Amino acid sequence: MSTLNLGILAHVDAGKTSLTERLLHAAGVIDEVGSVDGGSTQTDSLALERQRGITIKSAVVSFVVDGVTVNLIDTPGHPDFIAEVERVLSVLDGAVLVVSAVEGVQAQTRVLMRALKRLRIPTLVFVNKIDRAGADGARVLRQIAGKLTPAVLATGSVHGAGTRAAGVRPYGAADAGFTARLAEVLAERDDALLAAYVTDERALSYGRLREALAVQSGRGEVHPVFFGSAITGAGLPALMAGLTRLLPSTPADPQGPLSGTVFKVERGPAGEKIAYVRMFSGTLRTRDRIPLGGGTEGKVTALTVFDQGTDRRTDTLTAGRIGRVRGLTTVRIDDAVGQPPAGPRTAHFAPPTLETVISARRPADKGTLHGALTQLAEQDPLINLRQDDLRQETAVSLYGEVQKEVIEATLANDFGVEVAFRETTTICVERPDTSGSAVEFNGKDPNPFLATVGLRIDPAPAGSGVEFRLEVELGSMPYAFIKAVEETVRETLRQGPHGWEVPDCTVTMTHSGYSARQSHAHAVFDKSMSSTSGDFRNLTPLVLMDALKQAGTTVHEPMHHFQLDVPADTFGVVLPLLARLRAAPGSPVPHGSSYLLEGEIPAAHVHELEQRLPGLTSGEGVLESAFGSYRPVAGTVPERARTDHDPLHRKEYLLSVVRRAGASRQSG
Repeated sequence: MSTLNLGILAHVDAGKTSLTERLLHAAGVIDEVGSVDGGSTQTDSLALERQRGITIKSAVVSFVVDGVTVNLIDTPGHPDFIAEVERVLSVLDGAVLVVSAVEGVQAQTRVLMRALKRLRIPTLVFVNKIDRAGADGARVLRQIAGKLTPAVLATGSVHGAGTRAAGVRPYGAADAGFTARLAEVLAERDDALLAAYVTDERALSYGRLREALAVQSGRGEVHPVFFGSAITGAGLPALMAGLTRLLPSTPADPQGPLSGTVFKVERGPAGEKIAYVRMFSGTLRTRDRIPLGGGTEGKVTALTVFDQGTDRRTDTLTAGRIGRVRGLTTVRIDDAVGQPPAGPRTAHFAPPTLETVISARRPADKGTLHGALTQLAEQDPLINLRQDDLRQETAVSLYGEVQKEVIEATLANDFGVEVAFRETTTICVERPDTSGSAVEFNGKDPNPFLATVGLRIDPAPAGSGVEFRLEVELGSMPYAFIKAVEETVRETLRQGPHGWEVPDCTVTMTHSGYSARQSHAHAVFDKSMSSTSGDFRNLTPLVLMDALKQAGTTVHEPMHHFQLDVPADTFGVVLPLLARLRAAPGSPVPHGSSYLLEGEIPAAHVHELEQRLPGLTSGEGVLESAFGSYRPVAGTVPERARTDHDPLHRKEYLLSVVRRAGASRQSG
């Protein structure tokens, strides 16, 4: 039996979880369709999800359609939980993007579709809620073509829109308009079809067009659009047929080399780690020992595979399937199981742009809080715990205020810890202005370490990451010392001269040197006369910061691209608010009785705009916003308190580090 690993993605409240319930019911997995509002759905299993009526964590459920095992992954729709979607994308064979027939294409819809197209994940679009008042399938179809992708094809027509009796009539070979549109869309991407289309459009049989549609939609080039209602079940038979006919099932090789990826980690009732693994090749078995990240390994003690709405115990997890693996005590999200899957592992969405300091309301809970946050970071690495040992503070990264509320409720409900947050602040980044270099030599003042390190830092394009290069011979000194320099460079760049991360640059090692291993009589190793990795780890921050200071850095703040639709009679009161929030709107475009505005606004002010807009526009203003880019900060440069020994201040740094290094040498 073949397998389809399917993601259900949507803007919040488009009906994504309700669609999951309807699919499970149609496949015979559940007897009754659960309710999001009633907290009775299969995939929103967390108490907090049921209370709030939103999906917070991705969940997997399995069913069979036309002989294909579908592993359906329900993902969060709220933008504050985009990190969950990020991890799911890497394991999908195909996706269904849900759009509301009432609200239409929304901000998160556009963000998700851009990622799906970039990754060439085959995607069907389901226009939901055709039974709701205000539903307009034709309008939404135009929005999809204009805002998401022009390569769309409606697969049916809606009748009775906006009523409980709304239904869908699928198109077929007898629908001349549909077959003409089908031929036109497909011919744009198939030279053979184009030649036949130009010569004699009537020569293209409907069967040939349907085969070409399956090929092109399976490659993520064309996006069929289905209409329906997850609540009433209208349009569901056509969508379910489309899952197996238009999306590609997994070409799996159970006998191939072991290759899988961990896309989710959770804790079991006894606190044990449970890894969600998608297998791409080979077969994983209980009692297998597998290497994990950080040079560790784990032994598989138990396996479960998703099957017909539940997960069942098994001895093997084969290629193409998704399962839960126990026994991997050091496992982390993104760890490879066996060989890493082919292709580069890159981020598909912007990182969090907000952060806040979190503390326990009861001092006695401080240790419990640290352990709880460590567990939450296992499940969501992008909350990026930032421990400041100097001030005894912990900061977490955030996508928004809702995520902060969920973290607070989770800590209270699951760990019994009540917490307080400081005001949310923006996470900026630093970028080098130009090139800079520095070097310190072994045995020459003021360098107290038995190491020579020379580094040059150069600017790099945004999003390119940190690249470490060598201009010294690889064999000029032990590789462990070169590795120590590289690792320390990456660690040090988390805090630039102003305290912000330097995410995009090239660092080149230009000089190297060390003191060879020295021994006294009887071959006793003398650390005081011989270089160690610690010498390079301690010297590198000083050299790198000198190079950065020479290059100069500019602090950049995150900006959101926004689209604002406001009634014409409130336009005059909204503009001053935009100016106060440092937004930069373009020229207004009349749109019926309202104005459309597009522009950029600092991420730090988006929440205030969201809060103020309903009052200024009598609830009629509509805002869409998503991370756009980083821009240089205008005015006062924000500084971030450092959490390290501060290599910018050499004397204090050396007092701390040399004392620690001296103790280490004596203990050795």
